[in-house]
Amino acid sequence: MATPSRKTSTPSPLASKRTLPRDPSSEVPSKKKSSAPPPLQSSGPFVEGSIVRIAMENFLTYDICEVSPGPHLNMIIGANGTGKSSIVCAICLGLAGKPAFMGRADKVGFFVKRGCSKGMVEIELFRTSGNLVITREIDVAKNQSFWFINKKSTTQKVVEEQVAALNIQVGNLCQFLPQDKVGEFAKLSKIELLEATEKSIGPPEMHRYHCELKNFREKEKQLETSCKEKTEYLEKMIQRNERYKQDVERFYERKRHLDLIEMLEAKRPWVEYENVRQEYEEVKLARDRAKEEVRKLKEGQIPITQRIEEIERQRHSLEARIKEKATDIKETSQKCKQKQDVIERKDKHIEELQQALIVKQNEEHDRQRRISNTRKMIEDLQNELRTTENCENLQPQIDAITNDLRRVQDEKALCEGEIIDKRREKDTLEKEKRSVADHIVRFDSLMNQKEDKLRQRYRDTYDAVLWLRSNRNRFKQRVFEPIMLTINMKDNKNAKYIENHIPSNDLRAFVFESQEDMEVFLKEVRDNKKLRVNAVIAPKSSYADKAPSRSLNELKQYGFFSYLRELFDAPDPVMSYLCCQYHVHEVPVGTARTRERIERVIQETRLKQIYTAEEKYVVKTSFYSNKVISSNTSLKVAQFLTVTVDLEQRRHLEEQLKEINRKLQAVESGLIALRETNKHLEHKDNELRQKKKELLERKTKKRQLEQKISSKLGSLKLMEQDTCNLEEEERKANTKIKEINVQKAKLVTELTNLIKICTSLHIQKVDLILQNTTVISEKNKLESDYMAASSQLRLTEQHFIELDESKQRLLQKCRELMKRARQVCNLGAEQTVPQEYQTQVPTIPNGHNSSPPMAFQDLPNTLDEIDALLTEERSRASCFTGLNPTVVQEYTKREEEIEQLTEELKIKKVELDKYRENISQEDYDKYGIRIRVKFRSSTQLHELTPHHQSGGERSVSTMLYLMALQELNRCPFRVVDEINQGMDPINERRVFEMVVNTACKENTSQYFFITPKLLQNLPYNDKMTVLFVYNGPHMLEPNRWNLKAFQRRRRRITFTQPCQ
Repeated sequence: MATPSRKTSTPSPLASKRTLPRDPSSEVPSKKKSSAPPPLQSSGPFVEGSIVRIAMENFLTYDICEVSPGPHLNMIIGANGTGKSSIVCAICLGLAGKPAFMGRADKVGFFVKRGCSKGMVEIELFRTSGNLVITREIDVAKNQSFWFINKKSTTQKVVEEQVAALNIQVGNLCQFLPQDKVGEFAKLSKIELLEATEKSIGPPEMHRYHCELKNFREKEKQLETSCKEKTEYLEKMIQRNERYKQDVERFYERKRHLDLIEMLEAKRPWVEYENVRQEYEEVKLARDRAKEEVRKLKEGQIPITQRIEEIERQRHSLEARIKEKATDIKETSQKCKQKQDVIERKDKHIEELQQALIVKQNEEHDRQRRISNTRKMIEDLQNELRTTENCENLQPQIDAITNDLRRVQDEKALCEGEIIDKRREKDTLEKEKRSVADHIVRFDSLMNQKEDKLRQRYRDTYDAVLWLRSNRNRFKQRVFEPIMLTINMKDNKNAKYIENHIPSNDLRAFVFESQEDMEVFLKEVRDNKKLRVNAVIAPKSSYADKAPSRSLNELKQYGFFSYLRELFDAPDPVMSYLCCQYHVHEVPVGTARTRERIERVIQETRLKQIYTAEEKYVVKTSFYSNKVISSNTSLKVAQFLTVTVDLEQRRHLEEQLKEINRKLQAVESGLIALRETNKHLEHKDNELRQKKKELLERKTKKRQLEQKISSKLGSLKLMEQDTCNLEEEERKANTKIKEINVQKAKLVTELTNLIKICTSLHIQKVDLILQNTTVISEKNKLESDYMAASSQLRLTEQHFIELDESKQRLLQKCRELMKRARQVCNLGAEQTVPQEYQTQVPTIPNGHNSSPPMAFQDLPNTLDEIDALLTEERSRASCFTGLNPTVVQEYTKREEEIEQLTEELKIKKVELDKYRENISQEDYDKYGIRIRVKFRSSTQLHELTPHHQSGGERSVSTMLYLMALQELNRCPFRVVDEINQGMDPINERRVFEMVVNTACKENTSQYFFITPKLLQNLPYNDKMTVLFVYNGPHMLEPNRWNLKAFQRRRRRITFTQPCQ
């Protein structure tokens, strides 16, 4: 977009009647920076703090520019982008305002013209004592500002103080409303609006008094909290001291018990030492007796040891002879075993011969029995064959049954084929049903995804959708859910074009066909349920099918492939609204090829909006120069319309599912009838088969009997030929048995001799074993005596060792107890016990004499008595738990704190009573102003919010409120920038008339009204000043600008017109 290199401002001819504070020619822009005139003393129509002059150099798009506003209403008019809002920025920054107040940039360096290192803003304010000239120089590199007042360097703080003294508040939206902050006015809370109004129209002390009231109320609450806390703390301290009073008394009682415990613990070591010393003496005597007994036992064991050694040598000799006899017995026993094995094998051979003979006898008896049975069976078969009838007359019956059976089987096969066809048809339908159901589930899942996105991002809209679904019967005509749910993209890749073209507020808007239905909906959802939702009305005449102004075929040469309307489906009312409001049928969508030749596309097609693959282009034509100006923005990623749900296809699938279910029912009925028919044919088939089987069996029975008789006769012949001679077999077996018995008798004789030899060897071995047993018995008796003596010796030695160890332990214990007893009484190693504490001088085990202290005559003299008394005293002392030596100090200290807290609480209560007398009990920090408006007679008043009203309604409400403050205004000037942009012509005319009538009254503050356009035939006032901002390539050069020459030319034209 082309940006002018310079901008100038000229006063309107209507402003020529007013008296300017200096020559009007000073408004001619100049490339040279001229020195500003000194501040003027004036008492004209300007009020204290009004702006007399605004000068800019290298500021935003200006090179050098100077503006001279009037004392009353100043209309600054110019096309968009000419530099009207730059004058507003100059006022804000020149009066020490922050860049954030204008909502444009966060650094002051961004307001300097691009390519320049420094910029300057100068504001001249009217004062009766002399005008105030504030200069602000901006350094881009350092992002710093340098301040001057009347050409003298100063600081920003001094400038802010001078500006505040004139009651100028550029940060107050009630006084200074820049273009980018118009929407912020409706977002002010009731508390913020009250504060801004107080600062704007109230005296300087009003807001300060309000703040003091809030501070006083806060301090009162703090005092109430402090008094309550101190009262509770004081009560706790008093209660705790009452408890500690008993603890002090118990502390002294516990100390008496602890002193007695200390005395008992001091006496106990001496008593314990005396008991151990006596025990040491007794152990020493027992040790000496045990030592003598050990010596006697060792002398009595020597003869027993010598006799045991002699018996042991005799035992070894007998055991050697027993081993020799055992070897001989083993060899003889081995030979006997061999003979017995040979005899057993002979017996086994005889048994085998006898068994073989028995087997042959059994086989012969079995053969005779089978021959008898076979002969009997042949006789029975011959008798049955004679009784069998002639079966030749059965064949006709068999043939008839066979024909019936074939016919039934054909009918059965045909029925089964039909059943298979029906089953195949049923499987096909069920498969189609599952497929259609899966498709419907997938559609529902996609729709749920869209609703989930709506619920996560716009919860109020989602709740309103749920309400609408359950209350559709309350509406007379159709109501459509939010556009983002009703739109269905044909290809989700194109969703980004729709989301970038249609604002999010309309994407989540409900679409109505009736104004009455929409008001019912908004009353229920907005007023009653307090949900923030949007609603729109579809046009009465449909735009859904309206043809584009240009055919798509003409645009395809530039890379366009579709209009926005063809990228998605929507119900007719929704599509009609989008075509009417956003011209989706006129906006083409192109590809990367369109982006490559974008300049040619803009020049040749003259399209107002264009989409390429990743960018959106907006094309405008300048009203002044007729030049084409374009701007482009990158497309945002789609968030809501990426999920594609074809609702028409889903309805088609539901109808298809119903048709499939109907066909399935018909197929199932046919299957049931075919199964019954098949069952009947199966039963008939079984009956025919059974009849045929019976006839065939009767026909083949005679042939089978003849075959069986022939087979049995052959078997009988084979059995009669297989004969055996039993007598011959029995004679051969007896001969072999006799030969084996002779061999067996010889082996038995040899075995008997070996058994006699073995018996003799066993007798000799037993005699030797008896001798060895006698020797071992004698040895065991001696060893038993020796073991008894040894056991007694070990016990005695063990007892001696234990006594010796006990003696050493007791001796060491005596020394330790003596040392501890001296330590308890604080006596040194060589120090003796004082005479008054001694009653006896015992002998210490180490041979030295020492005297135990006897300072405890009144205490018990035994350990049991001392321990019992100690336990008793400790139990009594343990009953006094939770006490310590500092309890008395804490008790006294707490008494002093109670007195101090009581005095402080009295002072706090007196101070609180004074606060309550001075102010009422109200929450001043919650005071605020609510603006309630309505634009239709049928609706109720609603609070002005950034969501409930439309942009034009918010603008009208804001302007009316500011006008209401104008006559009460205590600030020197007010700025409102392009607030009429969203108004319709009727409201814009009414608001303009109100602004003129209010701002042009006497004794009102200065007013700046910035607008890019005005309606025709508006009322004007002589006190107005109209400033036109021009720019463009046909502007005059600064050196050719001469306001007086323009006025003279205007007068000449006026004078010559009547003559014509």
